Amino acid sequence: MQLEDTPEEILYRSQEKLNDELGNYWQVILFKRVNSNSNKISSINLRLVGFPGSQELPHPLPLKITTDTGKVLTAPDIFLDEAPAPTIAQYNFKDVLPQLSTQELLIGIPVGKQHFINLSIPKYVVQEWQEIALKS
Repeated sequence: MQLEDTPEEILYRSQEKLNDELGNYWQVILFKRVNSNSNKISSINLRLVGFPGSQELPHPLPLKITTDTGKVLTAPDIFLDEAPAPTIAQYNFKDVLPQLSTQELLIGIPVGKQHFINLSIPKYVVQEWQEIALKS
């Protein structure tokens, strides 16, 4: 977990390199922005950055999150029209994170309306995300 701050905002961040079911690597970055004056959360986002050879990601399609109990959640795509690069996506995780336990997750990266690439998120990463959720 990393902490970056400016006079107006504190940024907490978790960054991991994980591979999907096809063997392609993704940078998985969860970050939370907090207004330093009010301690109010500005945003909690999950950014996925595909390494060379990764699937291009169409926008805007929601991320599918499956918990260890089989509960399926979705996170809306923040890039409504176009991302900074074809293999980058970012999702609003503010409502999702409080619903997650500290167990392994499976996220479905949308590559079409009904097609997903699965990426397993290990327990230690989810636990780090929960630590970030508690920071203020």
